[in-house]
Amino acid sequence: MSFANKELNKNVPVPLYYQLKQLLLNEIRTGNFKEHDCLPTEIELSNMFGISRPTVRQAINELVNEGYLSRLKGKGTFVTKPKINQEFVHIIENFNEGMLRKGIKPKTKVLKLKLIPADEELSQALAVEPADKVIELSRLRYANDEPIVLVSTYIPYALCPEIMEINLKEQSIYKTFEKNNLFIKKVRRFFEAQKANETDAQLLEIPEGDPILYFETKAYLQSGAVIEFSKLKYRGDRNKFIVELIK
Repeated sequence: MSFANKELNKNVPVPLYYQLKQLLLNEIRTGNFKEHDCLPTEIELSNMFGISRPTVRQAINELVNEGYLSRLKGKGTFVTKPKINQEFVHIIENFNEGMLRKGIKPKTKVLKLKLIPADEELSQALAVEPADKVIELSRLRYANDEPIVLVSTYIPYALCPEIMEINLKEQSIYKTFEKNNLFIKKVRRFFEAQKANETDAQLLEIPEGDPILYFETKAYLQSGAVIEFSKLKYRGDRNKFIVELIK
């Protein structure tokens, strides 16, 4: 790695740590620093730019906190992929909208779409009668061509049979609900940490036993009816979740 012709401007009122942070961030985003590359040490960066080690450390700390760098004790500081912020826990929006808003290219692979009879779990979750028809939809969702979440969704067939007919690679379930005058009033989510099983690992392209974040979601209509019950498995290494509490 070389910083030839790169320098910080000490004659402007922009903090030196921030200038260094932006310089390093630009090198990462343009591909000059690639994932797993090791950065020069604090001493080396200090000497290169004629700044103090605490200034270098502040720049690196912020990039570590933002997920662009990681420290390995005794080995150095390495470039990593930043995790995807998921406001999923306090915003109701579809996957594609959320990814595009972050400047990320979404993609969906449909693994399964079929009608099944409601078993005991689905009967309770969706408040339908046992053996009522339920749409079962399994999807693998990608961010910039990388799998990040495995989703299994269950919808009462009687409420929105049109789901069986749409292009689920491109069309939103929530938008389809709205076209059918089915407006979601609230969503309730439960989540916990789990370990990836063999199937999870294969689909999410992670080692078996790696941590995943498991969510269960119920979406309710104004009437109180449950329109959707979903199980989501997020890669633990590529996602972080934001919870906002307001008093």
